[in-house]
Amino acid sequence: MPMDSQNKYQTGKNKSFCQSLQHALQGLQAVFLGERNFRFHLVATVVVLILAELLHVGLEHLLWLVLACFLVLLAEVFNSTVEALVDLIVAKHYHPLAKRVKDMSAGFVLLAAVLALIVGLIVLGPPLSHFWF
Repeated sequence: MPMDSQNKYQTGKNKSFCQSLQHALQGLQAVFLGERNFRFHLVATVVVLILAELLHVGLEHLLWLVLACFLVLLAEVFNSTVEALVDLIVAKHYHPLAKRVKDMSAGFVLLAAVLALIVGLIVLGPPLSHFWF
């Protein structure tokens, strides 16, 4: 159903790329404002990238860091999406399958974060070790 001027709630397809982009940005804003873990991982990403710049990490290594950090952010968006859908479906009622789905989605974020930690240690470990040893 296309959105008309009388209806502020869109239920049909986007009419333009700009409209699609606007909705995507609203989604990212919702994740940023509503999800503490996303904000934590975003700050961690900024810190890692600043540290990489200060340590003069090469382009190849920087790409690995960027990929790992953005994978964690993507996982957080995915997890938030899954949690919102599950909450919509179960309407604040406990269901063991809803818990399982949410736990698996959180596990996805955890795996992404572990990967980012490993990549960070491999890339940033050697230059940082010069400061400690």
